[in-house]
Amino acid sequence: MDSLITSYLVYTASAVVLTGVLARTLYRNGKVFLADVFADNDGMAEAVNHLLVVGFYMLNLGYAFMIFRTDGAATGLEAPENLVTKLGVLLLSLGVLHFVNISVFWTLRRPSD
Repeated sequence: MDSLITSYLVYTASAVVLTGVLARTLYRNGKVFLADVFADNDGMAEAVNHLLVVGFYMLNLGYAFMIFRTDGAATGLEAPENLVTKLGVLLLSLGVLHFVNISVFWTLRRPSD
């Protein structure tokens, strides 16, 4: 039981820290990308960037807490395995969503023929 509680605490802290670090990185680097997408309107680029970061926080933390529950750990080894699996699923899901977002904005960026 103690290893499961420790895993929950580590998972929660990891999800929050990862969300913060990734959001800060995406916000900083997204500024340049969105400034190019919205070349005519810097205010729009900044607003969209901010909204994307807020959405990222909501989606990431919501999903992280949604997959929080586990069926338990019979041994001390299963608790960290559950933790690593959940963090892996969280990061893979976020990576896929990030590339979908980038592809949408990349499509918007292309000049129309």
